[in-house]
Amino acid sequence: MATAKTVKDVSPHEFVKAYAAHLKRSGKVELPPWTDIVKTARFKELAPYDPDWYYVRAASMARKIYLRGGLGVGAFKRIYGGSKRNGSRPPHFCESSGAIARHILQQLQEMNIVDVDPKGGRKITSSGRRDLDQVAGRIVVAP
Repeated sequence: MATAKTVKDVSPHEFVKAYAAHLKRSGKVELPPWTDIVKTARFKELAPYDPDWYYVRAASMARKIYLRGGLGVGAFKRIYGGSKRNGSRPPHFCESSGAIARHILQQLQEMNIVDVDPKGGRKITSSGRRDLDQVAGRIVVAP
């Protein structure tokens, strides 16, 4: 009895890798011109080394909205935030870039994967849920 696998049934790391590759192949995600020079947060020193970091972040955000709807830009700023090292002074928590989160949410909305939740934030659409579950199903078949 083979049941359909969902995003919850597969490894998060494997799913995000597979969905990022799917987004890149689809060609629907439009990369902003600043992806090669932007830092992902105020507390970072350098831009990401991975040239496909934008697709990975978009896949990760889509997965988070799938698992727990109602997340908005502010929530993602906290999720992807981290510790700002202040040299000899104590480190403090610092939020990540809101412009990146906003841009990715707008892209996912144009692709009809997420939609605005009337209660606040974003929620996954039925076509988005189907899309993510298809990618999750392919992961289980592959190994």
